[in-house]
Amino acid sequence: MNTQYIYTMKYWVLIVVIFASCSNPIETALSSKNELIKTVVSDIKKHEVQILFTQIDTSSTGEMVFTDYEYNVNTDQYFYPASTVKLPVALLAAEFMDVRENLHLDTPYIIGDDDNLHTVSDDIRQIFAVSDNASYNRIYEILGRDYINNRLREKGLNNTRIAHRLSTPDADKASRNNIQFFPGYTEDVIELKNQTDSDITPVTIQGINKGKGYIEDGVLKESPMNFSEKNYFPLEEQHLLIKKLIAPEVFPEAERFDLTEESRTRLLSSMKALPREAKYTSQKYYDSYVKFFMYGDSKDDIPSNIKIYNKVGYAYGTLTETAYIVDTENDIRFILSATILVNENAIFNDDTYEYENIGIPFLAQLGREIYKQEKERRE
Repeated sequence: MNTQYIYTMKYWVLIVVIFASCSNPIETALSSKNELIKTVVSDIKKHEVQILFTQIDTSSTGEMVFTDYEYNVNTDQYFYPASTVKLPVALLAAEFMDVRENLHLDTPYIIGDDDNLHTVSDDIRQIFAVSDNASYNRIYEILGRDYINNRLREKGLNNTRIAHRLSTPDADKASRNNIQFFPGYTEDVIELKNQTDSDITPVTIQGINKGKGYIEDGVLKESPMNFSEKNYFPLEEQHLLIKKLIAPEVFPEAERFDLTEESRTRLLSSMKALPREAKYTSQKYYDSYVKFFMYGDSKDDIPSNIKIYNKVGYAYGTLTETAYIVDTENDIRFILSATILVNENAIFNDDTYEYENIGIPFLAQLGREIYKQEKERRE
């Protein structure tokens, strides 16, 4: 074998290594021959798909090392975030309780004229176990949209805009109910008196008007639905928030949330809890009820070695999930976030969407495709 041939072979080996190292695992997943993927990819623009994926390795000092990949991610392209907004609001509620004297996650409180006692810890449990709207709305009453948005901007989530409560009349009203906390028998009641937030500033980005019609008060309006005063939580910032939760140490101190380690641990525990682990025993609440990646298209139990710290959202034909996924048996860890629109008739608010036959199966298979690649990478 001559020297020139050896050099040429080394050159081609180098090229192959470079291409392999630069390949995007998301694009590999989307090139799958699985019909659950192909159905969406065949008309992917219509489905407004955005995906973020982060490989996680460990440095010599034990810190997480992130390698990021993306597909079609655009912070200036609107999608309705639905219940994913509960993630930052739950986090901020835990922080709010941590930094205030005589308050903690288990401090009882009442809201408005309701005499029922609640705790923020129980609200957070229900938010992640079954995506409970009433729990989110109570926390929203405590914090208010001005506090939520200002605090998120302080921590680098500059494009997120929380504007309203969920699934309740007057969801966007500026006034908030009186809150009373009861720290204990020896402490005075702590009261947050009725407060008023600023008016909503409309969002002005691409895709804010969607579809060809929508239902309002039972009547079809033959014009696009305007989402400019709805919540917005771009995928990039959902993904970033997961990173800040699981590895605050890799961010500058000023960009971290002021959570005690106990509160952060409890928040993460709530995020990964399955409904049955959070005391929801009804068959309605199967393991993947609010965990779409990998298991959303099955009602079987999720294997005990798989832990999914996540938040999903689905409304107005849009399905979104952001998740930190861990396989404790195979030393696999990664972050995956994705959103997809499934609204074949282009009519919004008609409750006719392809969640079950297109959206959730796509997200489940996407999770399996990424997991498969990560398992192969570890072998």
